[in-house]
Amino acid sequence: MIVIHHNPDCGTSRNVLRTIEAAGYEPVVIEYLKEGWTRPQLLALFAAADLTPRTALRETKSPAKELGLLEDDVSDEEILTAMLEHPVLVNRPIVCSAKGVKLCRPSEAVLDLLETWPEGPFHKEDGDLLINEKGERVG
Repeated sequence: MIVIHHNPDCGTSRNVLRTIEAAGYEPVVIEYLKEGWTRPQLLALFAAADLTPRTALRETKSPAKELGLLEDDVSDEEILTAMLEHPVLVNRPIVCSAKGVKLCRPSEAVLDLLETWPEGPFHKEDGDLLINEKGERVG
């Protein structure tokens, strides 16, 4: 089973979901902006992906700066609390598979979590080649 914590408005997240589906998987899609996060859920995801709240913090296109979360003296606990109140603060997409849990930025990072890949050539939505005609990862 594959689970993707997804934001359909994010190109990287869309590319990751499209890659998973093109590889033949039917992932569980969690639109975290609608569903929100729980503290145990975030702590488990971060531990499994070897992330901290600070390394998982989305700094651009989020209220991180306005909330003062980019300052060096802000604790991980403060960032985690803010993430619970503002789900958009969590960088995405986070993907869980039998091979592990990973923040898939850039989108090609999802290939590390898949047993099978899409047939090549396979392109991202912007046209960049992800998998060549030989089935090899590009980039």
